[in-house]
Amino acid sequence: MKTLPFLLLLFLVSCNNTSSDTISLFNGTDLSGWHIDVPAMDANPDTLNPFIVRDGMLVSLGTPGGHIITDEVYSNYRLEVEYRFAGTPGNCGVLVHASTTRALYGMFPQSLEVQMQHGNAGDFWCIVEDIRVDSMEVRRGPKENWGITEGKGRNIKHLMDAENPVGEWNTMVVECVEDEIKVWVNGEMVNHGYDCTATKGQIALQAEGSEVEFRKIELTPITEMADSIQR
Repeated sequence: MKTLPFLLLLFLVSCNNTSSDTISLFNGTDLSGWHIDVPAMDANPDTLNPFIVRDGMLVSLGTPGGHIITDEVYSNYRLEVEYRFAGTPGNCGVLVHASTTRALYGMFPQSLEVQMQHGNAGDFWCIVEDIRVDSMEVRRGPKENWGITEGKGRNIKHLMDAENPVGEWNTMVVECVEDEIKVWVNGEMVNHGYDCTATKGQIALQAEGSEVEFRKIELTPITEMADSIQR
């Protein structure tokens, strides 16, 4: 049986981290609060913007490649994203702790990517930032290949598959607390990393070759008390 002090502490945490703190990063109407970084648009301002609003959803058309990035910097939060590949299996990702733009391959901002690619949802990709997980060599490959820049072993595999079939909506929750990142897909924990080299930054979504729809992008700050309970 749980003790009274423990139950009281859980109650205080729930009061201190309520849904009223949750903010929507996408208003369903326009791209307010975000900015676009698409290298192809530098030379030709008339290049198609791959990020649009359609039927109340934020849509990444996939090409040309680039990112939509929040104007604000965030730390200690729970991010909930509902997304789907409406037609065919595709590739996309949500980037947390993003900072310097085009830091990798002249395209990707310095960040920690949580993969959304169909079949790999929940993978970590290290983009000039790093993170550790349990069983690193099993999930990242030989240690001598590890790295955070071009040509290095930057991919850390997820723990289990939890995606819905193509065409159905998926819910991804990314929880960033200090130097830890936890990922759930459709209610299943699929990754957990720690000792991340960044603890704050912008949030970005990708245009990476596939059309993907987002109908919910919500952020809930995590309080210091909630942080202490989780640890």
